[in-house]
Amino acid sequence: MTLRIDKQSDGQTTTLRLIGHLQVEHLEAVQEQLQSPGPRVVLDLDDVTVGDVEVVRFLGRCEQGGTDLLHCPPYIREWIEREPRGDFRDY
Repeated sequence: MTLRIDKQSDGQTTTLRLIGHLQVEHLEAVQEQLQSPGPRVVLDLDDVTVGDVEVVRFLGRCEQGGTDLLHCPPYIREWIEREPRGDFRDY
């Protein structure tokens, strides 16, 4: 399964809705979207599945760096809380 990134903005916040299976090879594309100029960016995880510890660590670092994780599934939330986050600037 691939990952789709839907981007919506209301002028103040840009929401990146991740749809599909988020894997390590997708992190660079997500990071590029997070760093794009414009309004504050949040990640909507309502329709995403995660099965890789590096992805969970990435999400934890995003959150630590100030990116909100909307609709974060409980299993991802629990996994994030268990994993070390390191330094957000690694991504």
